[in-house]
This record gives sequence, C-alpha cells and structure tokens, in this order.
Amino acid sequence: MNMTPVCPFVKAARPDDNNASKKSGENSMKHQAESESKVKKEVNDSASTSPKCPFGYDSQSFKIGPLSCTVCQALLFDTSKCVPCSHVFCKACISRFKDCPLCGADIVKIEPDANLQGVVDRFIEGHARIKRSVSADKGEEAAESKQVIYEDVSLERGSFLVQQAMRAFRAQNLESAKSRLNFCAEDIRDQLEKVGNTSELCSQLGAVLGMLGDCCRAMGDASSAVAYFEESVQFLSKLPKDDLEITHTLSVSLNKIGDLKYYDGDLQAARSYYFKSLNVRRDAVKHNSNVPSQVLDVAVSLAKVADVDRNLGDEKLATDGFQEAIDLLESLTLKSEASGLEQRVRCRYTKKYCVKRDDHFY
Repeated sequence: MNMTPVCPFVKAARPDDNNASKKSGENSMKHQAESESKVKKEVNDSASTSPKCPFGYDSQSFKIGPLSCTVCQALLFDTSKCVPCSHVFCKACISRFKDCPLCGADIVKIEPDANLQGVVDRFIEGHARIKRSVSADKGEEAAESKQVIYEDVSLERGSFLVQQAMRAFRAQNLESAKSRLNFCAEDIRDQLEKVGNTSELCSQLGAVLGMLGDCCRAMGDASSAVAYFEESVQFLSKLPKDDLEITHTLSVSLNKIGDLKYYDGDLQAARSYYFKSLNVRRDAVKHNSNVPSQVLDVAVSLAKVADVDRNLGDEKLATDGFQEAIDLLESLTLKSEASGLEQRVRCRYTKKYCVKRDDHFY
C-alpha cells in the first residue's frame, strides 16, 4: 500500500541497477572536473536558472515553511486553527490531537481558516511558473539588459507537487496527498494536449496516476484505485519497454490491480492481472538478466500467480510456480546488503510452496 518513493520527474535508476551505478561512478569525477569551467561559462553567458522559491519550497530541498503543517510537513490542506492558541494545521492532522502539538495548550475547538487556505491555494497555483535569466557578478547594467523569461516550468512544478503529496501520504493525510497529485495530473494532461503523447509525459502521468491509486487504496476506495491503476497501465503501456523503471512501474500497477481483485474475491481477474505483470517482467529480464531486481520481480510475480492457482485448487500448477520462483532466487548472486532480502523472500515463498493437506504441510 506504500506510495512509490521515487519521484517520476527525476530520472533515477533502481538501487541495484549495476549499470546505472557504474555510469554514475564513472561520471562523478568528470562532473567535478567540469564544474569550474561550467560555472565560468554560466557567468559569461546568459544562463537560465531553475526557479528558487523565496520561502524555500522547491523540489530539491526540504524545509518547513510558513505555509506548512508541522505535523505532516506538507503544505497546509483544509487549514484549521486551534482555539484558543491560534496555531494552524491541516484538519486531518490536528483532528488526532487533544493538545496543540506546538504549544501544548488544550484544544477547545478547531475552526477552519479559509483566508490562510486561500493564500496556500494561490501559492500552489503560481508556484515555479517564472524562470529568470541571470548574469552573475555583472552588475546592475548587465542585469538590466537580460530579459526575464516567463514560461511554465512543468518539471519543477511537478516535482514540487509530488514531494508535497509524498510527505502528506506518509503522515496519513490522504486527502491532502490526493489533492496535490490531482493538481499534478491536471498539469501533465494539459501538457499532453499541447505537445501530444511524448514518452516523458506519459511516463510522468503513469507514475502519478499510480500514486493516486495508492491514495484511493489507502482510503478504502477500491473501485477508484482500480480505475487509476488501469489508467496508469494505459499510459505506461505506450512507452518503450527498454526503460527498467518504466517496466517496473507498469508491472507494479498491474499487480496492484490484481491485489484489489484478489481481496475482492475475483480470483480469475486477479490471476489475469498477475499474469500480465509476469509477462512484462519476463520480457524485461530477458535483456537484463544480470540485474538482481529484475529477477526478484519475476520471482514475486510467479509467487502471486501460483498463490492464486493454489486458491483455485490447481495444486500442481501452484507447486510448479512456487518452485520456479525458488529456483530463480537460488540462481541470484547478491551483494551482502541484499542477501537478507533474498533470505526473507525465499522463506516466504518456501512457506507458500508447502501446500496444506489434512493439517500437514508437504
């Protein structure tokens, strides 16, 4: 039920992607060596810089600003004021307390603060919309000659909204998380209408829709969660399958739909989605057999399909599936920090592999 921890607006490799980490290591010295010349170039040329928020709200830093809730550490949502101390929090956050978390005063009642919420809403609406051209150490004359560039910095804005949503989600302020993600999804949809279905935008929207599905799932709204996950699959399926992160996100969305169908008692539908996820992961592992995370993904999908087969009464098929998962795990050579994960996963699959008959396990 956890939301994906990786922001879809940041291109990041999975933790154990050896190729990506190698490239990162090889390039790190280059970046350091080139940094000084890059700075000089930016001083001499007219450079466009990332937008910096005066309150400290940007996607690259963590700060509790004047418009934040100190409980969930995200921007205020459904802003509510404690009486009599007047400290403000999100309504969902402060409703859990009898005393003010900031000053310890007894909370007599909680009142909505529509004015402050209006400020927060206007701040979100206009955040990261202006990017300025700067010229360092050139004096006022040079600064005046440089044109101010107005543009929609959609990546920065998307990162910011996802960051706020993830903070709220971790604090169980689900309505806040859902609101921020909906805002982000609307922005991406607007961009899709303007420029069409680019890989980058489809990837971002697919990931954000998956997060919205997580929110609905955590709120107990299974039908909306399925709808979001299915739309996520729709956009992610349009993308090339050579990107491991996209492949992983696609397969996870399929598995989450399968989970919801499984808990709803629709085992055939659950198996169908689990099997689709398995096929996606099998295709990925063909070209990335040396990446442990891809092999683990296939093993997880095999176990999910086998678990449904067992519940459907097909013990032979279930046994074969669990055995294939165990064989895959045994073929892995993991680093020391990952060996604990392998042992836990193997233990789990071995338990499922034992089919119960007449109160005995075989």
